[in-house]
Amino acid sequence: MLQSMKLPDGLWPVMLTPFTKTNEVDLDGLERLTEFYIEAGSNGLFANCLSSEMYQLTEEERLLVTSQVVKKSGERVPVVATGTFSRSVAENVAFIKKIHDTGVQAVILITSMLAEPDESEEVLRGRLEQILEQTGQIPLGVYECPVPYKRLLSPALMQWMAQTGRFLYHKDTSCHSGALERKAQAIGGTDFNLYNADTTTALDSLDAGANGISPISANYYPEPYRYLLDQYQQYGRSEEVTRLHAMLTMMDRVTHTYYPYAAKVFLQRRGLKIETSTRIPCETMPQVDRLRFQALMDSFQALAAQHGFPLVLQPVHYTDTTASL
Repeated sequence: MLQSMKLPDGLWPVMLTPFTKTNEVDLDGLERLTEFYIEAGSNGLFANCLSSEMYQLTEEERLLVTSQVVKKSGERVPVVATGTFSRSVAENVAFIKKIHDTGVQAVILITSMLAEPDESEEVLRGRLEQILEQTGQIPLGVYECPVPYKRLLSPALMQWMAQTGRFLYHKDTSCHSGALERKAQAIGGTDFNLYNADTTTALDSLDAGANGISPISANYYPEPYRYLLDQYQQYGRSEEVTRLHAMLTMMDRVTHTYYPYAAKVFLQRRGLKIETSTRIPCETMPQVDRLRFQALMDSFQALAAQHGFPLVLQPVHYTDTTASL
């Protein structure tokens, strides 16, 4: 297990969970997926998250998935995973300890699981204090997960969290450049890292001091995001970085539909050996959306050719546009 330390900057994919055709957790597929993320240049992995269909997993499966990712990652990249699935502080504390025992670098708290929509931020802080008191020195993080509802944190609360020395990871879903800047300033110079979930505001957040990005589109194609971060670090907002970011922003509008099913189909078409099974009900994709996803694949390949970044997996070519993509 990696020792407790400040998490690395960069790209943090929110991991999918592969299932077999009978909807059991596919451990072999999970190993292949984990290796894919790492080979594509990920700096860390967020397992057992919303993209992982965490609410559709049993407690035993959440622990199994997380431990498998930690084992496969070894000491190459750190792993974080969700530890709160209840309104009860006691139940959350018990599971936080279990998920920490898998070897994760930090256990993530879902902001909207800790307080009801009509409860104040003071109530939320009180519950965070209880968790801190009852979990020893376990490193923690927070995720403004949109399910069960999106609960955004204030810069003031984040500053307090940073000052506790226990929080290492924040996945931000505000999708607002001004809010991201204020949060980044509030925790600047501490071990509390901010990772932006939103592609559109990615460059603005990096300009403001965010530590990295964690968009769901990185589950389709992590390579251009890795390239974007590398180029930004070297050259700032160069013309190339700006053009690439603009394309990723437009492509991002497609990736959010039929998710996470579409991401699994896309990865399968890229040559990753996983099934497209999900536990989240998904409507049959009409032809117009299949064509949009084919255009997404074409755009991704065009970006790779234009910018010259290597692909971990080469897309498989299909000519039948009525086939499922």
